[in-house]
Amino acid sequence: MEQDTTKLYTFLIYSENVPGLLSQITAVFTRRQVNIESLNVCASSTPGAHKYTVTAYCDERMARILTSQVEKRIDVLQAHFYTDEELFINETALFKLSTPAMMKNREVSSLVRSYDARIIEVNSTYSVVEITCFPDVIISLFDQLKKMDCVLQFVRSGRICITKSRVEHLDEWLAVREAKRKATK
Repeated sequence: MEQDTTKLYTFLIYSENVPGLLSQITAVFTRRQVNIESLNVCASSTPGAHKYTVTAYCDERMARILTSQVEKRIDVLQAHFYTDEELFINETALFKLSTPAMMKNREVSSLVRSYDARIIEVNSTYSVVEITCFPDVIISLFDQLKKMDCVLQFVRSGRICITKSRVEHLDEWLAVREAKRKATK
């Protein structure tokens, strides 16, 4: 019997800011029939570089293949894959809760406070709660609020993360590339 080695991997991809690259990156996952669980794209701390944070369930062999295929895209500077243990991870979530339900059941606001979530809007119809923390904590809060029958809407951001490594791999790579460029002049 073969052991299931599928787990959630986080792919950090750095690229130049080029239109159409997002569809090329997602196509790599689609061609390999790997479903993307979350996707976040933003400017990185390195000037001129954008960071794609993609999560997907697969085995390590597939994670290596996906990383290799993504790096072949001409505008991709670098790609790596990581397990959760190698990253600092957060997500942000917003909950729209029924204000009448909250007023009827005081445990709702007590629960929100126990998770260090913030109430950012209150009106007679709904209240908006924001939380930034680990994804499993967000899901736990959602599950408990759902049991209290007060959730009107719920949304989570894609994963944001940084590596636990002492160095930024992209910055090292760019420094080496620049040194090589200067040496050939």
